[in-house]
Amino acid sequence: MPQVIVRPNEPFEKALRRFKRKIEQEGILRLLKERKHYEKPSVKKRRKRRSGKKII
Repeated sequence: MPQVIVRPNEPFEKALRRFKRKIEQEGILRLLKERKHYEKPSVKKRRKRRSGKKII
């Protein structure tokens, strides 16, 4: 569970940005989006195959 401790005299917006960045790094949002809707196995394989290829 990600946690962000708000420092003294720190604006709430800055702490919120740190929290969002931490969630993004841990991949929680991506996982949440994946689980939000059912994805057919063929679509899942296609997505994984596309993400594996890197264009240089």
